[in-house]
Amino acid sequence: MTDSEVVAALTNSIKDHFSLQSNGGSEEIPLKQPFIIGVAGGTASGKTTVCNMIISQLHDQRVVLVNQDSFYHSLSDDQLKKVHEYNFDHPDAFDTELLLLCMEKLKQGQAVNIPNYDFKSHKSTEPARKVNPSDVIILEGLLVLHDPPVRDLMNMKIFVDTDSDVRLARRIRRDTVERGRNIQNVLDQYDKQVKPSFEEFILPSKKYADIIIPRGADNDVAIDLIVQHIRTKLGQHDLCKIYPNVFVMYSTFQMRGMHTLIRDAKTTKHDFVFYADRLIRLVVEHGLGHLPFTEKQINTPTGSVYTGVVFCKRLCGVSVIRSGESMENALRACCKGIKIGKILIHGEGNNGRQLIYEKLPADISSCHVLLLDPVLASGNSAIKAISVLLSKGVAESNIIFLNLIAAPEGIHAVCRKFPMLKIVTSEIDVSLNKELHVIPGMGEFGDRYFGTDNNATPSTNHPSKQL
Repeated sequence: MTDSEVVAALTNSIKDHFSLQSNGGSEEIPLKQPFIIGVAGGTASGKTTVCNMIISQLHDQRVVLVNQDSFYHSLSDDQLKKVHEYNFDHPDAFDTELLLLCMEKLKQGQAVNIPNYDFKSHKSTEPARKVNPSDVIILEGLLVLHDPPVRDLMNMKIFVDTDSDVRLARRIRRDTVERGRNIQNVLDQYDKQVKPSFEEFILPSKKYADIIIPRGADNDVAIDLIVQHIRTKLGQHDLCKIYPNVFVMYSTFQMRGMHTLIRDAKTTKHDFVFYADRLIRLVVEHGLGHLPFTEKQINTPTGSVYTGVVFCKRLCGVSVIRSGESMENALRACCKGIKIGKILIHGEGNNGRQLIYEKLPADISSCHVLLLDPVLASGNSAIKAISVLLSKGVAESNIIFLNLIAAPEGIHAVCRKFPMLKIVTSEIDVSLNKELHVIPGMGEFGDRYFGTDNNATPSTNHPSKQL
């Protein structure tokens, strides 16, 4: 097989990574994750109109809309007799368990049957609406931000904030024209049930929104920005949609070329170190971009004023011995005089990790820390190293974990345990094999970088020592 064929085969395998397949019938490959958007707001706030505007602008994507209204409980005969006393804006009015079940199935790539609720009879009728899995799922409803389990499904949470008088006027028009009710009943229901429920359940959920849209569908600028953000997220790796603290560097042909060289088992030690150093420098620079900064004005040699920024000064690096030490020179080149600590973790079996040695700056608790290791595999050693930093008083949100490559299993393990730290990597690989080697990976990085592999093929002659 030629070099170009190898590169093409590798590219295709990565593209197919998130399809609903199994690897040789033995190793499960993660499903493609949809981008789930929750849109909440008061009655007649314009939620559905906002959703339709988003969908129309995402015309080149597979998008499906799920309405919380479809999951109203069907009313019994006794309830129908007192239907005007029934509170349709209360959380108990919805079958939230069924809603969660349907959303979980869609998230797992399965088609679902959504109930067809009739607002005149107040019952679910046949046939149900079949909804297929899509790239983007929009869940719209009064209380979609109220229930924590529903809220936790979402990658983006939107609250449509419209003036109460406007909402009441819209509700009167909708309920009298579309649902056959008289004005007096609509006003009584609004006064006794709708308004109190809005103040007790819906309005408080506004605090969970990532984006608040004033004026609803009239706010074209907000909707354009939302669509732009969605397009950006759809272009990212699926794990970036799940974990907002994971950052994958934008891949250029230069980066792919360097990855091709350092992943090639035939690459010489000299070339491996040269191109690994180039990639490491890019990762370190990208990681530094996630540090907090303050604005500063300076005078240029031309006598002009330039408004720039100054990054935080309390910064240190920590390398995980031994492969992490390969990243120290790049960090020193970017940050003059930076202190660098070291942590040595020893593996015990497949899952156990033991701290063997640590030497950290005395003031590390007040620093932002760049944790260095080229490969994130299972995440077991990473979790141990991060735990050591936390035990020294380092704030979780002050840790930036830098890798060249990361396996999905490691990202899941670290992000679930430490959701406040940041992970910066240049590529996310496909998976781990049974020996906990990253696939396609680059072999045992430390041996290849420091020349201790005796020119053997890394993936077959050395056990994994990756994080």
